[in-house]
Amino acid sequence: MVLKLHGFPMSTCTRLVALICKEKDIPYELIVVDLTKGEHKKPDHTEKQPFGQVPYIDDNGFILYESRAIARYLIKNYPENGTQGLIPSDPKAEALFEQAASVEVSNFNAFAAAVAVEKVFKPRRNLQADEAKVAENIASLKAKLDVYEVILGKQDYLAGDNVTLADLQHLPYGSLLFPAGYGDVFTSRKNVARWWQAISSRDAWNAVKGGA
Repeated sequence: MVLKLHGFPMSTCTRLVALICKEKDIPYELIVVDLTKGEHKKPDHTEKQPFGQVPYIDDNGFILYESRAIARYLIKNYPENGTQGLIPSDPKAEALFEQAASVEVSNFNAFAAAVAVEKVFKPRRNLQADEAKVAENIASLKAKLDVYEVILGKQDYLAGDNVTLADLQHLPYGSLLFPAGYGDVFTSRKNVARWWQAISSRDAWNAVKGGA
């Protein structure tokens, strides 16, 4: 039975899972959960995703939610498929991957997501952005990416010289910084710009960046 991905096509978290499916050559069927109609809050959805969010997967009866957990599961459950090494198996390499994955959560995602909420998601609902909040989060993000610049001056990717899930996790929210008007946080830093170009030009991302 083909993997079923229950989510919204343009959801950042849904696209992360779709991205990993593409990287790992895992066929999937998108079961659309229409956020605009509140379908993520309906009982048939919350039975599987109790927080009323997207996405979750149904892999032949195995139900799993939280996009990063799903991504890890897919990489480990389909080890022979597609791109290799997205989660390294060597203990030291895996530890460096875990370090980089923690960096993304703690030092990138929170700030990039906050900017996207104010400058991309709110305007779609005809709401005014909180510019003070935007400025605060952009300032924090710039400081974090200054550190990325140093790290990426020593290696090609955040966990070493090979791409991992830790790098790919940046794509859904990072890509929204461009329509938000802040793509220069990437392009103004030489090493960060090179890294961003490398991950954002991958075939798997190009296949899902417009929708899972």
